[in-house]
Amino acid sequence: MAEKIIKTEFDVERIRGDFPMLSVMVNNKPLKYLDNAATTHKPFSVIERVRKFDTEEYATIHRGTYKLGERATILYNEMRTKVASFIGAPEPRSIIFTSGATQSINLVAYSFGHRYINEGDEIIISHIEHHANIVPWQVLCEERKAILKVIPVNDNGELIMEKYEQLLSEKTRLVAITHISNALGTVNPVREIVKKAHDVGARVLIDGAQSIPHMKVNVKELNCDFLAFSGHKIYGPTGIGVLYGKPEILESMPPYVTGGDMINTVTLEKTTYAKPPSKFEAGTPPISQVIGLGAAIDYINSIGIDRIQNYEKELLIYGEKVLQDIGGIRIIGTAKNKASIISFSLENVHPHDVATILDEDGIAVRGGHHCAQPTMKRFGVPATTRASFAFYNKPEELDALARGVKKVLEIFS
Repeated sequence: MAEKIIKTEFDVERIRGDFPMLSVMVNNKPLKYLDNAATTHKPFSVIERVRKFDTEEYATIHRGTYKLGERATILYNEMRTKVASFIGAPEPRSIIFTSGATQSINLVAYSFGHRYINEGDEIIISHIEHHANIVPWQVLCEERKAILKVIPVNDNGELIMEKYEQLLSEKTRLVAITHISNALGTVNPVREIVKKAHDVGARVLIDGAQSIPHMKVNVKELNCDFLAFSGHKIYGPTGIGVLYGKPEILESMPPYVTGGDMINTVTLEKTTYAKPPSKFEAGTPPISQVIGLGAAIDYINSIGIDRIQNYEKELLIYGEKVLQDIGGIRIIGTAKNKASIISFSLENVHPHDVATILDEDGIAVRGGHHCAQPTMKRFGVPATTRASFAFYNKPEELDALARGVKKVLEIFS
């Protein structure tokens, strides 16, 4: 039945062979990994590329005049160019390497915030943000005596755009919005959000942690001012993230962390700073992780992001169908435009119990508030069970999920 539902030509079994973790056994059962919104697994090509760099090419960058150091510097700079091309950034200098999307957002909150946010200014976020796109702005508003405003969502988990328009004003300095909700899968209309914000002179940061792995994102077409995302959610290493910023804005921002390699000159009396991106990359960078991120982008490009999006969309449709056929389940997040995330609750069963029982059958899902407590409160639940898909998942795993949910309901009936 599953094969007839999925119409996209996609050799998922061949692709699964590229990911060593997908052959792991859990509780003596084949792993069915459905927690991709949290982190994704790495293909052999990424693992091998990092191994090759660490064992054959490793050296620090920007310092050594010896051949190995020069080669490592060239590779590192090539990865910046590769990332820029991947997201449609006009030039590599607009790409800053960080430890992850969280640090990227905090960089903007600290650096842009302390330069441009003043008492009485307003920042807009939405009700369905990850904590990483809530807390930094709360802290900034407390420090600068600014005002944080929130775009509400309807019962489907969609932003109420009329309310957003009402929140915008000449006092709005920044709109920080997730592209895709990590808790609901809602795909927000970021192009429209950016345009309306720019109409009142505000800047826009997009949290792309959940969108970059699943759809084509072009910062030039979106015209966003900042974009943040993480490497470990796009089949790359942990400990590496990206902040895109428009060059003219980055030029105007003060450094976020100070130290080596972000300077132009240093005397005991005064320091002058390097231009971006170096100004925001103090200290020895995560060189191996950057190399791994580049390999992950190569892997995604080899498959094609459009093919990935189409296949995952069909997985989502199929997954929602097999779950909706189960009595006693409530799917939370029913936006018309969704990515490959299904959050649900079962009556009188805590999501932690659901996840624990599913794990007995090798099914890995996330049970909890997903670092989105305001979202949970909006929908009247303490937590949800979340199944999130990647292009290496297959319909049979969703069938197994449905059987597992039925098993949970039988246990608690």
